[in-house]
Amino acid sequence: MPSFSRLRSVFTGIGACGGALIFYYAFRENTRKRVHASWTTNYNPSVKWDFNWDKREPRSLIKPNEKDENKYNEQIEKAQPTAVRNLFLIRHGQYNLCGGNDQEKCLTELGRKQADLTGQRLKDLNFPFTKLVRSTMFRALETAEIIQKHLPDVPCESSAFIQEGAPIPPEPPVGHWRPEKHQFYEDGARIEAAFRKYFHRAPVSQEKDSFEIYVCHANVIRYFVCRALQFPPEGWLRLSLNNASITWISIRPKGNVVLHMLGDSGHLPPELVTTS
Repeated sequence: MPSFSRLRSVFTGIGACGGALIFYYAFRENTRKRVHASWTTNYNPSVKWDFNWDKREPRSLIKPNEKDENKYNEQIEKAQPTAVRNLFLIRHGQYNLCGGNDQEKCLTELGRKQADLTGQRLKDLNFPFTKLVRSTMFRALETAEIIQKHLPDVPCESSAFIQEGAPIPPEPPVGHWRPEKHQFYEDGARIEAAFRKYFHRAPVSQEKDSFEIYVCHANVIRYFVCRALQFPPEGWLRLSLNNASITWISIRPKGNVVLHMLGDSGHLPPELVTTS
């Protein structure tokens, strides 16, 4: 017959194992609940996504029909876009920082090589690009011209809306970059207008996904990214973009936004990667 001390050791071991099992299943169940809770109405996000951010959400455009709900739902369905808009934001190549006027701030030889490789990369992606929009600043015009040699069939247009500028006072502030207050007031309104002009879901009439290229500037692109993702726009200076890099954003039919690339410069060899 087993001794009392031996029995006590056995029961102690069983108790320890049992406790461990209880703790494991309780922890697993608790984890399941926490993960599952994010998909239920019990979970409240800190910031909710605004599906009508571009003021084109069908339910905001069509007046409710209290007499005929079915007809109202049909109208909503007809007003729902089906295509995806893809925006490729290209930062210009490295340029001459010592230039005085805009034309003197032209691309360096390295910047021209960067632009050429970016053009080749866009060609290799083999998307059916529908248009190329370029800033009217000289370094962006040069970059777009080099890119267009690889995409000769893509229509090109210029826009002063996407010129470089100071979009909004950054948070946290930085000591090495202090534009005058009036610059934020003037440039910010223009850059925000550019966002509203170019960032929106596809119209109902658009049947196929579209692919557009925008050759512009780091401050503009960083601000666009924050606004498109509904991040605090004051955080734009926390992002860094290499010269001739590619940022790819998709705007889906129901207003969802996806960032596929941010400042991608993998198409450039290490010796050609620059930020200024």
